[in-house]
Amino acid sequence: MAETTNDSAQTLDQRRANHAWNAVQRAKQKQDQHERQDPKKFGGQVKKLPTRILAAGLGQALAFLKAKDYAPGLLAELSDWIKTRIPPRKGEPDDLLERIIQGNSDFLRRATDEVLAYLVWLNRFAEAEGLTEGEES
Repeated sequence: MAETTNDSAQTLDQRRANHAWNAVQRAKQKQDQHERQDPKKFGGQVKKLPTRILAAGLGQALAFLKAKDYAPGLLAELSDWIKTRIPPRKGEPDDLLERIIQGNSDFLRRATDEVLAYLVWLNRFAEAEGLTEGEES
């Protein structure tokens, strides 16, 4: 996988953090795919998603978010990050949920691990920027 020189100078964890920080800023400012969601709803769903993934699996957790239309921006950010980390093959969709449905078990395992690692950063930044729903004191 070819990377730009700027990306190769950063660790994978730094790239995760950078993407997550930018995602939280877009959510906070209601930019791009976040324009029709409440920023606090974004933060609340980010906080709940790791537990949902561990309980039901990545595909089921993302399908739940999509069905309830809780955080369309969160789904888009996760798809974008996974597209960066595990680029789709020719003819494969960009959308993460579609890739899970059409993909194999190896892709699902890799995507699950990567989403969980990414959510650690997304969670911390959402909390730091006050995007939680006030569940903690």
